[in-house]
Amino acid sequence: MLHDYFDAIKVLVIAPLRVADDTWAREVEKWDHLRHLRISKVLGSAAVRRKALKADADIYVINRENVEWLVSEYGNKWPFDTVVIDELSSFKNHQSKRFRALRRVRPMVKRVIGLTGTPAPNSLIDLWPQIYLLDQGERLGKTITGYRDRYFVPGERDGHIVYKWHEKKESEQRIYAAISDIAVSMKAKDWLELPERIDRTIPVKLSDKARDLYKKLERELLLPFQDADVVASTAAVLSNKLLQMASGAVYDEDRGVKLIHDAKLDALEDIIEAANGKPVMVFYNFKHSLERIQKRFPQARILRKGKDGNGDIRAWNNDEIPLLLLHPKSAGHGLNLQESSCQTVVWYDQIWSLEEDQQANARVYRQGQTRRIMVLRLVAEGTMDEEAAEALERKASGQDALMESLKARIEKVRKGD
Repeated sequence: MLHDYFDAIKVLVIAPLRVADDTWAREVEKWDHLRHLRISKVLGSAAVRRKALKADADIYVINRENVEWLVSEYGNKWPFDTVVIDELSSFKNHQSKRFRALRRVRPMVKRVIGLTGTPAPNSLIDLWPQIYLLDQGERLGKTITGYRDRYFVPGERDGHIVYKWHEKKESEQRIYAAISDIAVSMKAKDWLELPERIDRTIPVKLSDKARDLYKKLERELLLPFQDADVVASTAAVLSNKLLQMASGAVYDEDRGVKLIHDAKLDALEDIIEAANGKPVMVFYNFKHSLERIQKRFPQARILRKGKDGNGDIRAWNNDEIPLLLLHPKSAGHGLNLQESSCQTVVWYDQIWSLEEDQQANARVYRQGQTRRIMVLRLVAEGTMDEEAAEALERKASGQDALMESLKARIEKVRKGD
């Protein structure tokens, strides 16, 4: 578009911070036909960002958290005729500041290109803001209200707030037909020769003492809700507590850590030993899980921020980090971590988000991977871990799966009591 068709003059790329800081510039250097492209990173302090905007470049890359700042900086003098949104699904919330900011300048942008592997991970309701940024409401309507009325009916509520919308009959086909002329969907397996990926659940057996303690804490946590309707916010808190306990510890009222078991640490130790010296990638969801893993395995590293983090990525891809600990929210999008000899990905904590799960696994299992990959989930037997892992296995996610599993758990505890 820039140099062959002369169809773009000034290009802005919006991406997650690490991707903006590392991936785009590094990928340009990999390809002979791209090396001439000049990239300016609009990152750091306001002064540094302003200097980067004044640089003579082909592509300006900014992190999504600074979109609002960028829009206020230029106002009606918006200079970018082409905007690429790397991880478009991060604009799925129509009430977010980043969406509202970009919406204001959208009429001044000639072309918007959105890239994402998970456009609607929880529901097709998430599509409207993303498609609006592409076509300004031409295909799915000018407002989220109109979109909902046309394709959905209200479902579960929390008071006056509808937190779940159900698709009307044939809505999926109608929505896909409406956006078919501007959407291209490609699956890696159809276009790339990727090696085998093996997904395995590793059952983690708790000792009698640990199992009894888990059941006692679970009963104390859930029984007060046996005769009450559990609302979404409460369900999230309860589920979070149960998953923490399943991983071996939980925070008490004073933010102290109550230890329950070390069974997952022992299982992780076996996995690391079986890797025979090859790097292992571990995803954690709780801070106390991170701290306990670091204590057991001093060789473990996390991705730092900024330039240090870019160095960590290079070190990982050069096999200089034996055990890398990642949080799916901070490392789930855009990072290229497939160049190491790692073949083992471990989910130490279980999560509900299908999007985070898929994006996180794609850090290693992606284009350029040449080795067979094993994705292992440490699931504590008889705990909430089992429900979360099973929900992801059947490609369920989000509030529906969480609420359904929690209600089943409450009923099970009630009968057991």
